[in-house]
Amino acid sequence: MKWLTLALGSAALIANAPAFAQNGTQAVHPSVLLKTSEGDIRVELYPDKAPKTVANFLDYVKAGQYNGTIFHRVIPGFMIQGGGYTTSYAEKPTRAPIPLESRTGLKNMTGTIAMARTSDPNSATTQFFINTVDNAGLDYPNPDGNGYAVFGKVTSGMDVVKKIEGTATTSRGPMSDVPQKQIVIQSATIVSK
Repeated sequence: MKWLTLALGSAALIANAPAFAQNGTQAVHPSVLLKTSEGDIRVELYPDKAPKTVANFLDYVKAGQYNGTIFHRVIPGFMIQGGGYTTSYAEKPTRAPIPLESRTGLKNMTGTIAMARTSDPNSATTQFFINTVDNAGLDYPNPDGNGYAVFGKVTSGMDVVKKIEGTATTSRGPMSDVPQKQIVIQSATIVSK
């Protein structure tokens, strides 16, 4: 009986731990600073909601993957996308894709950062996008029964995001909506944990 009481007590502590991490002062939301050719964008990440997505993004940040990449897709009234192509428009090699974490309750609202993917819901690697408007059509279960995984939000530099959104675009090879003037992510660094 004593073992059962201890086990139930431990289970209650474990069950309450996520709420404390989300609502208490112990929650840790790392921030990443994207230094771009148009200015700085700082994003706060939510590992308590999207742990695999945040870990994947931070691993790429630590490896320098985003340094020297471009925002290669810009659609006004929708989003800006980057993190996968060099300034010579070559796709950077990536690690294996991660599982989709779109059922977290996080929404594709203005200023949130989410993972880009193909029609395969579990295909996200390095590419991300920043929503420039509320995009409810990207929230789980839309648009294809899976949604797009939000994992953080812009905490400063939304003016830079809007400036990038307003840039003129063109087509380049198979890609459309490519900024005519390259917008480079010069560096991505973790600035707090």
